[in-house]
Amino acid sequence: MRYALLLLSLAMPAAALAQPPAPPITLDEAIAQGLANSRRLAELEARGQAAEYAVAGRAASEMPIVAASGGYTRTNHVDIFVVRTPIGPPQVVYPDIPDNYRSRLDLQWPIYTGGRGDALERAARAERDAIGKDLDAARADLRLEITRAFWAAVTAADTEAVLRRSLEAVDAHVRDVRARLSSGLIPPNEVSSAEAQASHQRLIALEAANQRAIAEADLARLTGRDSVTVRAPDAAAPGTSAASIARAAELITRALGVRPERQALESRVRSAEERAAAVSAGRLPQVAVAGGYDYARPNARIFPRSGDWKTSWDASVNVTWTLWDGGRRDAEYGEARATASALRARVEDFDRQVTFEVRARLLELESSRQGLVAADDGIRAALEAERVIGERYAAGVATSTEVLDAQVARLQAELDRARAIANIRLAEARLERAIGG
Repeated sequence: MRYALLLLSLAMPAAALAQPPAPPITLDEAIAQGLANSRRLAELEARGQAAEYAVAGRAASEMPIVAASGGYTRTNHVDIFVVRTPIGPPQVVYPDIPDNYRSRLDLQWPIYTGGRGDALERAARAERDAIGKDLDAARADLRLEITRAFWAAVTAADTEAVLRRSLEAVDAHVRDVRARLSSGLIPPNEVSSAEAQASHQRLIALEAANQRAIAEADLARLTGRDSVTVRAPDAAAPGTSAASIARAAELITRALGVRPERQALESRVRSAEERAAAVSAGRLPQVAVAGGYDYARPNARIFPRSGDWKTSWDASVNVTWTLWDGGRRDAEYGEARATASALRARVEDFDRQVTFEVRARLLELESSRQGLVAADDGIRAALEAERVIGERYAAGVATSTEVLDAQVARLQAELDRARAIANIRLAEARLERAIGG
């Protein structure tokens, strides 16, 4: 027995022996920590912020732009052009000014774009909404993944506990068999059979401990913790949820209305349509207002040229109408419309997938519930069989092998019930995810 315990301790993961066990957490705590520590959600949140800035940029595209500029230019020397008149002094028309300084305050304001700016802003808003729905879908997927990992860890812990109790029962039976052998009541082969069964149980217990460690490591990855242990909920069997008793058609309708993935696709359809509208607006004239204020030496707008600092200003209304662009606009418009059509086809395909998923999850949940009923019946039958075999063994009319077989059958029934409860919880979580919960 001491060697078996030593072997069990050596088989435990080194990390589990090197650090103290983490305080156990519930499913709600695991989900909360996973949502708070997920890097995938952090990435989507950052993309959402980028989409917000894109919307702001599109909204600002039709606002006036004011810019200040300045510069210095050195030119070569030129011959001075002078106009001489019979009366008055000579007039310098084009002086030699090699040092040229300029400064300008410039205004550009698109006042009419045919709706192009508004369409691009609506497209950016639709894309922002789509990213927000992607974030909701990622949260729902993460909740389901954490739920799966949590119940896998619970099932592994329950399996390990059941196997530990079974191993204690087998060891006690081995001691009893050895005592009977010493008394001459049984042949030596029954002792060998009991010891072989005990060794097999120890091997299964080691594998269960390893599976529990792996399940807890997976849950720790999802929650962002170094290590984690689970706190199993009450042992009572799951009740019937409201979702499971509703009709499939009602659940499908609900899922199609609230699934964030579908809402994200619909937003991207609107975004593609708005981009097509923005391209189509390029067929209309574009009107912009421009103006500026110059302060330069020499000022090229003033004649004759002078080496003094002088001011000038200008204001204009510019109309641009693209009459022919070689088919660029038609190609961009066709691309945007084709993208919108592809996204609408994806929405229709998603509706079919959701319909199938909801129906499949309902069937899975019902099957899991029936499996729990069968598991309960199996435990009752296994316990009764173990009791009868134990009494017969005590009376000397049953063999040690029959006792061990009865214990294995009871062990398997307990494991089946633990798995059935976990399957129900997981099936409920999958159904809630399928209907958008």
